[in-house]
Parts: sequence; structure tokens; C-alpha cells
Amino acid sequence: MRKAGPRKEGNYTNPCLTMHQPWASLLVYGIKRIEGRSWPAPIRGRLWIHAAGKVPDESTIKAMEDFYREIYTLNGITDIKFPEHYPISRLLGCVEVAGCLTCEELVQWEALPEGVRLEGQTDFCWLCEQPKKLLVPFEMRGYQRIYNLEKKIYEAAVRGLVPVDGPAPVKFPLPNPRDPFSLKPGSIAASFPNSKASAIEKSSSLSAAIAGARGAATQFSKDQNIRTNAILNSAPDSVSTETRTIFIDDRIPDGNLKEGSMEANSASKQSDYVEEEGSSSRNQPPTRPKQDSGVPSKIFAAALRGLKPS
Repeated sequence: MRKAGPRKEGNYTNPCLTMHQPWASLLVYGIKRIEGRSWPAPIRGRLWIHAAGKVPDESTIKAMEDFYREIYTLNGITDIKFPEHYPISRLLGCVEVAGCLTCEELVQWEALPEGVRLEGQTDFCWLCEQPKKLLVPFEMRGYQRIYNLEKKIYEAAVRGLVPVDGPAPVKFPLPNPRDPFSLKPGSIAASFPNSKASAIEKSSSLSAAIAGARGAATQFSKDQNIRTNAILNSAPDSVSTETRTIFIDDRIPDGNLKEGSMEANSASKQSDYVEEEGSSSRNQPPTRPKQDSGVPSKIFAAALRGLKPS
């Protein structure tokens, strides 16, 4: 029997988070180590990552890949293997959530590499480590905020996980190793009172990469809010608020601003959720094949069993 992880702050057994691309794959590949949100992490331990249904623009992919190239260069790492594909509407893998800090705390934590500290751009920073990816990402639908994977999906997925060797894995130290929730907002100042990292000297290329990543997240948020409002406004007046939420395919929260600026995060709060599925004609797949990985979950489960799908 699988031993349950430390998840006292939420009723989760196999928690999953839906994220937009390219952020979702960057996290599962161990390139992205900080997941930014406007709300603190309610869990510790394994968190499954699901990619939302919106096809990422080529410019967004480029902006985020440039951002990570630059911040890894600070720590002498220049060879980063980015994902060949950024599949959508797929369960991708999982990470371990070690803790959660505010952006201000992350930036000042001198125990962390400079590149990690630069990843913090939002109110709350979820500290992620030990990424694992699915050998074959498979199709499923996502939901708002954190939700539990269905049992049959979990049982199929857990057998298809493989460890990921990220460019520079980070192990976040817990103030109290016996308390998995000890790494939380306010804990750094209390446990490491003298931890105050010096300011990071930014080159012109690094500053440009940070600005590009912020701009990509800000524009993404604006586009999503426009589409969400358009869909809500087009729904019949007789449709209830709850039904309207489902009508736009379980909009996911503002966490897509994980690499955005505080300005982007503030813009997202005007609309608590963003649309999961991108249906605009201008959001066609980019020219390079970044979205073609993944198979339906039924086929994936059958493949793991060594059977032909029925």
C-alpha cells in the first residue's frame, strides 16, 4: 500500500495542478524550479502536473526559453535541453513541493543559487524539486486550482513515471526536517535571521530576458481574460453562474503568471480564473512541432499493462 504524503492543509490524496504551456513542461523537465501563484501552496509532497488546452504561441515559448538560458548562465550552465514538444491537454508528470515562500523571502535567501532566486516573480513561490515525467503523456481534462486525480488515472500514470535530470537540481532545506510544512512564509526570517543575499548584478541580456518573460506572462493573462469575458458574455442570461464556469471548460486560476511581474499578477486578480481552452483562430499551433506528444489515457493504460486497447 502506498504511504500517504504530508498533506494536512488540504483534502488531497493525489493532488494535481493544471498549468498552461510552456510553463507546465518546463516544470516537469526540471528547468523551472519555482511555481508562482497568488495563493500559498496548500500541500507538500507530490504534485501532478497537467497541461491545459491552450496552444502556446511561438513567441511565448521563445521568451521563456530565453529567460531560463540567461538565469542558468549565472551559475555557469549553458547547455539546457528544452522539451522538444509542449503537449496540451495532457498529464505530464509530477514534482515534489518542498515548501512555499513569498517572493521577497525567496529573493533574499542566500542559500539558494542566484538563478533560483530570480525565478520568483509572483506573490507566492512554490518550491519544487525531484521532477518526474511520464514516458507517454496522456490525455485528460483539467480543473480549477488543485484537484485530485481520478484513481484509475493515478494507477495508470504512477507506473509510467521516470526521474528527470534537470540542468541544476535544487534541494530546498527545511527549517525543521520533522515538519514538512516548516518551509512556509515567514519561516526564513525566523529560522535564518542572518540570511540576506546580496543583489544580483544583471547584464543587459539578463535584464532583457526577464523583461521578455514578464511581458509574455502579462500578455498571456490579458488574452485569457479577454477570452473568458467574451465567453461569459455570450452565455444565455438564463445560465447560472455555476453553469457558466463549467461552460468555459473549467477555467484554471491565475497561476499562469508564475513568471510574470507583480503587475501581471494584479491584472489576473481582476478575473479569478482564466480560460483553459484556447479557441481563437489566431492561436494556431506554432510552425515547429511542439504539441504532438501524448495519447488518450485508455491507450496509455493499456500500453502499461502490455495489452492492446479495447
